[in-house]
Amino acid sequence: MNASSASFSIEQIDAPLGVVVRDLDLTQPLDPLNLSALRSTWLQHQLLVMPNQAMSITDLERFAHGMGPYGEDPYFEAMPGHPHVAQVRREADETTRIFAEAWHSDWSFMASPPAATVLLGSIIPPHGGNTLFSNQYAAWDALPDDVKSRLRDAKGIHSARRGYARDGAYGEKDREAGRSMAIRFDDSALKTQLQPIARVHPETGRTALYVSPGYTLGIEGWSENESQEMMMFLFAHQTRSEFVYSHRWSPDTLLMWDNRCLIHAATGGYEGHRRLLHRITIAERQPA
Repeated sequence: MNASSASFSIEQIDAPLGVVVRDLDLTQPLDPLNLSALRSTWLQHQLLVMPNQAMSITDLERFAHGMGPYGEDPYFEAMPGHPHVAQVRREADETTRIFAEAWHSDWSFMASPPAATVLLGSIIPPHGGNTLFSNQYAAWDALPDDVKSRLRDAKGIHSARRGYARDGAYGEKDREAGRSMAIRFDDSALKTQLQPIARVHPETGRTALYVSPGYTLGIEGWSENESQEMMMFLFAHQTRSEFVYSHRWSPDTLLMWDNRCLIHAATGGYEGHRRLLHRITIAERQPA
């Protein structure tokens, strides 16, 4: 089943990933045909951009749960009455560092990281605040063969410590600085989790580079110098301009991206303006 058999249309983005989805009203329940076709389109293109969706929180929950089971957000406080919805917010007078400005794949430090994230633009500043995405299928494919050979069976060491530990970017000092977003730091962020660096996507079978500056500390079993040299090379390689799409937000735009083959990063540039997005994490589907 594909988009051609459903009622929506798609437009290719002039970028190495993503499509714009039109002629679909997400304020109404989607029938099984459209749900299945939309999910197939997402797997093919990694990012869906769905403009002009004046959705309520209930609409957002219904859409996300139609695309897969709800995932876990270990360091966010959920909205009251909506246990799976987090607000990504920044007030007009806020001076804390931009949230999620380091490249990352959401929650890659978990034993079972989320498959997808959906993000709805609710209050959007007139300028700035783009979200960057980088295609990690393309990043893996473009690696030299000798590097692929070294990394094919290697495991990356992932951790939340840089962001969510007590002394991390969003720890005690950040809270004292007056961040408006409801982030909860915790000592559990010090734990580590091994993940394959050459990650085979469980649904497409394609290989993606699965590391990021935000969450990957090093490579299991490698010396410190050898590990850090390779990490610096991979971090620079995976965000080369030919892999990257910069998304300019508009109000009522919904994004859905694949965390298994994309990394992303937030940007600033909207000082003096309030910004609010609503987010739901989607877990892996269990095999039938």
